[in-house]
Amino acid sequence: MSGAGRTIEAIKTALIALLAVSALLLAWRTGLFNDFFVTVPFFGNVAELMRGAYGAAEEGGAVLKEAARPICIVITDDGGGRFCAKYDTDTRNAVYDRTSSILSEALGSSSEHGEISEGEWREALSGPGVYFEYAIPVKLSILDGWLDAHMQEAVEDVYLLCILVGFGADRNRVYYRDAESGLFYGADTASSAGKAQELGIYSANGAVFAFETDIAAAERSPYALLMPGSEHPVVHAGEAGSAELLPDVVLAALGYRDEMPAILPEGDGAIKCVGTQYSILVDADSRVSYRYTDFLPPAEERETLGEADMIERARVIAADTVGSACGDAEVFFESFEYSSGVYTVCFGYYIAGGRIHLYDDVFAARVSFLSGTVTAVELVFRSFAPTGETSSLLPERQAFAASNGSFVLSYSDTGAGLMQPFWH
Repeated sequence: MSGAGRTIEAIKTALIALLAVSALLLAWRTGLFNDFFVTVPFFGNVAELMRGAYGAAEEGGAVLKEAARPICIVITDDGGGRFCAKYDTDTRNAVYDRTSSILSEALGSSSEHGEISEGEWREALSGPGVYFEYAIPVKLSILDGWLDAHMQEAVEDVYLLCILVGFGADRNRVYYRDAESGLFYGADTASSAGKAQELGIYSANGAVFAFETDIAAAERSPYALLMPGSEHPVVHAGEAGSAELLPDVVLAALGYRDEMPAILPEGDGAIKCVGTQYSILVDADSRVSYRYTDFLPPAEERETLGEADMIERARVIAADTVGSACGDAEVFFESFEYSSGVYTVCFGYYIAGGRIHLYDDVFAARVSFLSGTVTAVELVFRSFAPTGETSSLLPERQAFAASNGSFVLSYSDTGAGLMQPFWH
C-alpha cells in the first residue's frame, strides 16, 4: 500500500474510533446505561464506580469493601519498640494501606484456629507484629469479607475488637480475642513474614498496652492502648447542604434518577418530597428521613440478603450521602440491629481518632431493610474540619487511672460550631 493509502486508512480508523467514543458518551449522558447500574448488586453511583472505590468481585457479582477501618494500628518491631497510628487520620490510613494486605493474607491462609491462653496472647502482643483495633466489635466473617481474605477453614464466627498478625522467622501467625467471651484464639498461617521488612520505616513513638504498666486500672482493662502526648485538635462542625439540595443527593444514592417528586413546604424551613414509591422529609438542620411507601414485591421476587450484604448496601448509601459531604470526618459502621423483622445498619462519624456524638444521640446514618428492600433511611448531614488549634487533655496514663480503665477520645456536636475534644 502506498504512503497516501496508509494515511487515508489511518484517518478512517481514527474517525471510527472518534465516532464510537462519541456514541458511548452520548449514551452515558442520556441515561442509556442507568438501568444496568441499578440492577447490579451493591453498586453505588457512577462517580464512586469510576473512582474504583470497590474491592474485588465475589461470586454472584456482590462487591465488598470495609465499612469501617481500624481506629488504631500498632506496629511492634523486633526490639519491642512500638509505632502507633491512632489520632492522625492521614497517617493511620497510610499505615492501613500498607498493612491491610498482611492481615488479609494471614487470615486467608490461616488454619486450625484454636483457643490459646492469655499468656500466649500477651506474648504475641509484645513480639514483632502488626495489631489492628476497631472502634466497635466486628464479626470475623464480616472482616474476612472487607479484607477479601476468603478464609478456607470453617471458623467459629466471633465478634472481635482487635486482631494481631505476629511475625515469625518464616511464617506469620494470626491472633484475636472474642469481644463477648473474652477468650483468645490463634491460628497458623501460610503467609510469609517477608512483608514485615517493609514496616521498618516506622519508628517507635512510645505506645504501650496497659498490662505493661504498673497502673492499677490495668487489671480492669489490660489491653487499653496508651499513647504519650495530650494535644488533640479542636474541630469546626457545620451543616452540609441545604434542604432544597439534599433530596437530590438521597434520591441518587437510592437509585431514583428519572422521577420528579412533588415538593411540599412543611414549615420551619422543612420540606417534604413525595414520589410514587417514597416520601422524604428534610428539616432545617439537614436531617433527612426517607420512607419507602410502595408495596413490597411478592415473596418469590424478594431478595434474600445476608448480614454482610445489608451492611455493604447500607455502606454504599451512607458513602454516597453523609459520607460524601462530611469534610474531614469518616463514616464508620457501628451496629447491626434486628427488631420485628426489620434489620437496621447504623453508622457514626469519626474524626482525628475520636467519635463524634451528635445532638440527640442519633447516628450519622441508619439504613433499614425489610425482606431485602430498603424501607427507611435516617441521615444527619454534617461537615467537620480541624480548625488548626489544639486543646490539651489529661495525659492518657492519668486519664486511664482516673477512669478506672475505660476512656476514648470524643467530640460532642451540639450545633455550636466548635467541638472541643474530651475523654469519654
